[in-house]
Amino acid sequence: MKPRLLLSSVVALLLSSAGAGAAQAAVRTDLLGEPAPLSAATRTVRVGQDTRWVNVTGGEVVRFVSGDREFAWNFNGIDVAGAIDLNQIAPRGALTHSVKAYVAPNPLYAD
Repeated sequence: MKPRLLLSSVVALLLSSAGAGAAQAAVRTDLLGEPAPLSAATRTVRVGQDTRWVNVTGGEVVRFVSGDREFAWNFNGIDVAGAIDLNQIAPRGALTHSVKAYVAPNPLYAD
């Protein structure tokens, strides 16, 4: 095999594996918290067609209701401060459009 062809193959392989790793990292929902039983929720948020965003707090367990579907999420992850798309954490088909959850820092860990 020619050295130039071998080098090109190795570079292509490394680039493709780096892209696959980035795609897997984008779906690490365990860093955002964890699913919770509906009974553990301390608050219920109804998600309608006009809902584009919701506010939650780190450490909070929220029950989301969208039509006849519902799920609960415990926002106790290590990377929850900021905004996340609820479609990343919702069960497949639970939401019909993109809804951002703006997560305030957990007050237990505030200075």
